[in-house]
Amino acid sequence: MMGTARGDMASFPLSMNITNRIPIAVVAVLWMLVAGVHAAAGRPNVVFILTDNQGAWTLGCYGNQDIRTPNIDRLAAEGIRFTRALSSNPVCSPARATFLTGLIPSQHGVHSFLEPKILMGPQAYDTLKEFTSLGVVLRDAGYVCGLSGKWHLGSCLTPSQGFSFWVTKPDGGTNEFYDQDVIEDGKVRREAGYTTDLWTRRGIEFIEQNKEHPFFLYLAYNGPYALGPVTLHPARNRHAEYYADKLFPSFPRDAMHPWQHDNKGFHNSLTAIRRVAAETSGVDDGVGEIMATLKRLGLDDNTLVIYAADQGWMGGQNGMWGMGDHFRPIGAHELMMQIPFIFRQPGRIPAGATSDNIVSNYDFMPSVLSYLGLGDKMPQKPKSPGRDFSPVLRGETIPWDNVMFYEMETCRAIRTDHWKCVRRYPNGPHELYDMQADPRERVNLYGQPGAEPMRAELAGRMDEFFARYADPQYDIWKGGRSKAKRLVETPAVDPALQGK
Repeated sequence: MMGTARGDMASFPLSMNITNRIPIAVVAVLWMLVAGVHAAAGRPNVVFILTDNQGAWTLGCYGNQDIRTPNIDRLAAEGIRFTRALSSNPVCSPARATFLTGLIPSQHGVHSFLEPKILMGPQAYDTLKEFTSLGVVLRDAGYVCGLSGKWHLGSCLTPSQGFSFWVTKPDGGTNEFYDQDVIEDGKVRREAGYTTDLWTRRGIEFIEQNKEHPFFLYLAYNGPYALGPVTLHPARNRHAEYYADKLFPSFPRDAMHPWQHDNKGFHNSLTAIRRVAAETSGVDDGVGEIMATLKRLGLDDNTLVIYAADQGWMGGQNGMWGMGDHFRPIGAHELMMQIPFIFRQPGRIPAGATSDNIVSNYDFMPSVLSYLGLGDKMPQKPKSPGRDFSPVLRGETIPWDNVMFYEMETCRAIRTDHWKCVRRYPNGPHELYDMQADPRERVNLYGQPGAEPMRAELAGRMDEFFARYADPQYDIWKGGRSKAKRLVETPAVDPALQGK
């Protein structure tokens, strides 16, 4: 069954006379699979926990004193925490595609969230089918790969991208966490309980089934989410009572930003804030159960555990609620980009370490493969802009250019140690911030006296980056297309606004 696939090929009895019963080509393939399993045997297991719409600032280990996240905090205390990890896109489908391929939206073509018709039904298809993803590389290296949770990358009913264990949901958004449709054993069924707990249970089952084999668990929670009607429904999980009377000073109450386009009903709403807190703690419970399972099975020291979010999220800062796609013009604020990014493996990753390097989700795949000793398996076509930070995981100091690039349809940005430049094709508005003097991005220096040299330098670096990596068919600034429905169509060029 798709929900219970196991990696039992390592115990397949291959005798010398098997060719009398099975064609030689099949025997060759089986031998290759067995060789892959044995090659992977010396490498750690991988558990990749990815959450949905979660700003790093909502976690205790990133300074939040209102929301209880003891298990994620312990994960950080026992591993390394990146303080400046930034997602290259503020929407779930593109960001998840980047994590799994090392490619930016202008390369993989998923610029926004995918429509239901791409996920289920006769028009559904795998949006990553032309690429070699992390799951495929690890499967070919002998890992058993399992998905438990949100996919949202197309063709949800059918296992793909190297995964043999497949428990997911048929949609991308979250209307509630109870009484929802899920996909298991190739069929859609109704899950009456708490789906956050379901993903955790299935993840534990996958680990238990494959404890004797190298495995890759992609535990992709669709919580805490913090968007849509679910946010105005009172929390129902085990944390609801605790948060029912809390006031949450970590969530700023500010006048609504004039660029806010969606989520207007959530601003300064304690119901929404309490729901976000309860769902955040619900995910934290799952992290604790996964860690306890690894310890119980004796897998703790031989498992790389990674915790991240697909993109950041704002909960009132600067009068903003949500991510970049919830604003017009499309937003690129720091907190829409900043994600939790934690790696833990006892004995290999120093406990309690932090890194201030600016890293992105397109750096994730090359770094994980290198850490696993599979750096030579990183796909070269198309060429990922990702860099290998795996030595940092081992406590080493390496040369590192603190820069990352961001894109959401017609909006692009560059973030360096000192500066951020945001450009919107073709007519603006554009932004320029001194991130050291103005980390909250309150004072836009674009077009101000003395700012032109820095603007020109950052714009040049941005143009050079996308010219090097963007695939013309998916380069929206050059007339390319998106596999997802566009949120904002490219406007006609206004000559009066060019150069401003």
